[in-house]
Amino acid sequence: MRADSRALVPLALAQFICSFAGSNMNVMISDISHDLNTTVAGVQLSITLFLLVMAALMIPGGKLTDKFGRKRLFQLGLIVYGVGALACAVAPGLGVLVLGNSILEGVGTALLIPPVYILATLYFTDLTSRARAFGMISAMAGVGAAAGPLIGGLITSAISWRAAFVFQALVIVVIVVLGRRLTDPLPAQPDREFDVRGTVLSAVGLILIVSGILLASKKAWLMLLMIAAGIVVLWFFFRHVRTTEAAGKEPLLSMRLFGSRVANLGMVTQNLQWLVLMGTSFVVAAFLQVVRGYNAIQTGLIFTAATVGILGTSLLAERLAKRWPQRTLIETGFFVTVVGVCALLLIVAWSTGGALALLPGLFIIGVGIGLMITPSVNIVQSAFGEKLQGEISGLSRSVSNLGSSLGTAVAGTVIVAGITRTPERSYALAMLVLAIAALGGLLIAERLPKAQPSGGPAADGTTADGGADATQTEVLEIDEQQNGKRLEG
Repeated sequence: MRADSRALVPLALAQFICSFAGSNMNVMISDISHDLNTTVAGVQLSITLFLLVMAALMIPGGKLTDKFGRKRLFQLGLIVYGVGALACAVAPGLGVLVLGNSILEGVGTALLIPPVYILATLYFTDLTSRARAFGMISAMAGVGAAAGPLIGGLITSAISWRAAFVFQALVIVVIVVLGRRLTDPLPAQPDREFDVRGTVLSAVGLILIVSGILLASKKAWLMLLMIAAGIVVLWFFFRHVRTTEAAGKEPLLSMRLFGSRVANLGMVTQNLQWLVLMGTSFVVAAFLQVVRGYNAIQTGLIFTAATVGILGTSLLAERLAKRWPQRTLIETGFFVTVVGVCALLLIVAWSTGGALALLPGLFIIGVGIGLMITPSVNIVQSAFGEKLQGEISGLSRSVSNLGSSLGTAVAGTVIVAGITRTPERSYALAMLVLAIAALGGLLIAERLPKAQPSGGPAADGTTADGGADATQTEVLEIDEQQNGKRLEG
């Protein structure tokens, strides 16, 4: 299959629906709470667990692509996701909603997203076409997250919140049909070992940390205990990885993935981008519905501003990549995002205007996220050769989804804790947390190198200088290796 739009459409559409699922429930808070006899905290739990399951299982999902093949895992993920969406559509209570949305859709997403980025990397082998592919996929990720409230609000208001999950299932059917023509450039390796112990340790560690954050407003001692337990479990995970590698076996996650300084910084920026985007989505949606009494469609329409901002700048990714270094784009994106979050904070906290006062801030945040989402993905994904694509794709997506779950957990917990007693104060505190996160992203982005290093990738997929740096220049060098050519000059 040629690396053209026919290959890109199902991949981008899959990323869209998974991102859509992470944010569309934000506008259904009041409807779901009333229909299922639960609370805002209950809906927040379902949303956060969905994002957390993705984060916890994305690394194993990336690893399984090597064992079972990228296309096969992509198809399996679609099926699991579709079943989960249908379960949500008929959920009689919060328990079934959590099972369908948080568990099944979360597992399905963890299985299908790593193949999306791996196949895009393998299909599009030159810098320009790869930037275009990542630009489209990243744009659909951002648009899915930003348009989730709008589309979800339209469906909820016109029909029911349950119909929004039927919509997801229908999109999955379309992707299955479009994805039949996809081919797997690399053969599956069914005899390849899979690190079960590493999978359990990494998943448990992440779940404990995020679950602890969710308990922040209830029992501080239990929150600290769970976070500490999560850190200890993750320490055992990395110890297991080192021991496994030292024994000559294949762990869940190779420590070589952390050898590239640029890739490490890129993953941190990815984490903070999604933390800010998803945190803003939940906080603003909760504030409008619970405090201002807006319905699903009114809330969703407000988020159109962010959707327009993300879509506009993401679709310019290829053109921007030709004119500006990736560091510049990421720095600019975080700076613009800080301005947008501050605008939301100041306008809502000190203005008596209605929800329309939120539009400029949401639009600015969308522009900022759209500017940096593609270069961050490209930096990380292009830092390694094809041998490590399964692992780096899973790690990269896990880091991004962990950011999404942390954004909903941290900022969501801050606003939910006092939304009925001191709503304006709780909203301001939640937005302040997100502003600090965006500012931290700007500081991290400034540590990315200005110049492109000359060291090329080694045969194992790391960089020639011991895995220190990988940039746009190295993408071309990786491509030369994949084609079996000698590097010249």
